[in-house]
Amino acid sequence: MGYILIISEKPTAAKRIAHALSTGELKKLGKKDAPYYRITRKGKDIMVVPAVGHLFVLDEKEKGAKWTYPVFSVDWKPTFQKKENLWSKKYYQNITSLAKKANEFISACDYDVEGSVIAYNILRFICGVKDGKRMKFSTLTPPDLVEAYENASPHLDFPQIEAGITRHYMDWYFGINMSRALTLSVEHVGGFWTLSTGRVQGPTLNILEERQKEIMRFKPVPFWQLELHGVLDGKTIIALHEKDKFWKKEEVENAMERCKGKDGVVDKVEKREHKQYPPFPFDLTTLQRESYNHFGYSPKQTLDMVQGLYEHALISYPRTSSQKLPAKIGYKNILKKLSGQKRYEELCEKLLGRKFLRPNEGKKEDPAHPAIFPTGNKPKRINRYQMKVYDMIVKRFLAVFADPAVREQVRVEIRVDGEMFLAHGIRTLKSNWIEFYKPYAIFKEEILPEVSKGDKVKVDEILMLDKETEPPNRYSQASILKEMENLNLGTKATRAHILQTLYDRGYIRERSIQVTELGEAVVSALGKYCPEIVSADLTKKFESDMELVENGKKKRAEILEDVEKELVKILSNFKEHEKHIGEEILKAIKDYEREIHTVGKCDKCGGELRIIHSHRTGKRFVGCSSYPKCTNSFPLPQHGYIEVISRKCSNCGLGLIQVKAKGKRPWRFCIKCGFENKIKKKSGGKKKEELKKEPEKDVKKKEEK
Repeated sequence: MGYILIISEKPTAAKRIAHALSTGELKKLGKKDAPYYRITRKGKDIMVVPAVGHLFVLDEKEKGAKWTYPVFSVDWKPTFQKKENLWSKKYYQNITSLAKKANEFISACDYDVEGSVIAYNILRFICGVKDGKRMKFSTLTPPDLVEAYENASPHLDFPQIEAGITRHYMDWYFGINMSRALTLSVEHVGGFWTLSTGRVQGPTLNILEERQKEIMRFKPVPFWQLELHGVLDGKTIIALHEKDKFWKKEEVENAMERCKGKDGVVDKVEKREHKQYPPFPFDLTTLQRESYNHFGYSPKQTLDMVQGLYEHALISYPRTSSQKLPAKIGYKNILKKLSGQKRYEELCEKLLGRKFLRPNEGKKEDPAHPAIFPTGNKPKRINRYQMKVYDMIVKRFLAVFADPAVREQVRVEIRVDGEMFLAHGIRTLKSNWIEFYKPYAIFKEEILPEVSKGDKVKVDEILMLDKETEPPNRYSQASILKEMENLNLGTKATRAHILQTLYDRGYIRERSIQVTELGEAVVSALGKYCPEIVSADLTKKFESDMELVENGKKKRAEILEDVEKELVKILSNFKEHEKHIGEEILKAIKDYEREIHTVGKCDKCGGELRIIHSHRTGKRFVGCSSYPKCTNSFPLPQHGYIEVISRKCSNCGLGLIQVKAKGKRPWRFCIKCGFENKIKKKSGGKKKEELKKEPEKDVKKKEEK
């Protein structure tokens, strides 16, 4: 007799599904590091088996000895065929074995495009079926999982599947072909460096480069301001001349002369109260931006953290673009559960005492999932990084139900012999939702002394401030994420990964994003010879096409045919200029390689200390450029990607070396002084520099690995 086979996307999800659905016997089977579960529910036998994300990826059908392009002949192949993914084979084998006796199949993968594709590929390539039931849930809590099982859709979500498969093919076509073209262009002029670009990666890099050019082109323009410092009823008041910026020095000097030695009088006082409404519930992009602004976590780090919180059933599904919280999630029930956590008890009680709970929602919607919300479950076994993000999600959820804050703006006009100065104040009269979202709600408070029309202001001094206009700010990881969303570049789930790829490729660096010489060369060459690849227009067109596929208004084959035609045209033009492109990029590669391999001056001979890869031993170390005259050298870690970063050691001034190992956070050290100097706060508020004794630990360990 057969059984029902439920396929989940990850091991933690499988465990939670099994425990939620079991009404009888529950057995953990399989290997220790790749388990699956046998349960009974209402007399029915069920097997719950996990995948580990994608078990199939697109790859070239027949690989030649050498790279060529364009390539469009691809097929789905098991991920374990690549050596680095061999660990996924045991999960593949579990499903293969269990599928043989199953008589019903249910997809319990994440309810989004990627989850739909993962399940569909497993069902058709491993289980030998083309359809199955579909569980849809937004949290991994028992009630949601039971409801999803009992009300499973009779068929897979084929519109999402079609859109997802279309995206996979499209991104493979663009990514592989353009990355091969770039890499081969350098190889054909005598260099070697693995380069990449893609349908979204190219336009994103171009946006960052355009901002950098704008900053470089910027020429500051001088201007002057007049600032009044006075005393009113024994309290200091500061006001700025109503003109704000004076562009002619003669004009500001004349205004200052007229005010010299004279006091002022309050000419007008305006007070205005306004409501400051609560923030909207979190969608993924807004959460990533807030997390970056408050904690400095990159979008990729935040995504990893919230994925962990979701798998621990602490929050709802994070990959959402929704700013809506439907009533069916059970506001009161969540608040009651959250009130069991001492830090939220008082805030929850305030909300539970209300007759009505109505969230302040935004316009953005997601057909698959609501905005991110806490389930109310108590956190267990999560790290301090995740705890910070969890706290912000909970407080955001609480804040959206609170009353608007009331803020007062004050505008005071002070006349000094015909010259008008303005003082602006702002203060919070009723904090309301701000209390719920502390410490993440940050508002400026500028409190002016009580003032009335006709009050005399004793002028202590009037300052003439010399200033210059400033260039636009560089993009931060938070602001570029927002710009990508505005331009419809990538998806809520892929933007963080794309940004991280630009860092990993050496195209950008620093928190305030700078495009490296290598990044500049790549975007410059593409912009000159293949402008379509760095333009947002082409990407936006194909994003719109994929929405049409999901809505059933366009066929996958039709779009992929357009993609092939477009790429053939682009790559044909690329090949014509391959030599010029390769030469431009190779020069930048040499400069960039020198930059990331130069540690600093040798303290023994004054030469350059550089990272050296020994062809004889295969080892890497730091050695002196004056070798063999100078034999000064330092050992290096032999695993992981290493580079010299712009930050210097505070003790000796040498460039710090950064090591990136797969699955771990980057760590830094000085070859002379040891691990990176890190400022730690001591008791009494003093700061002291201490040597870090070990590399930073992982923000999150992937449980499936």
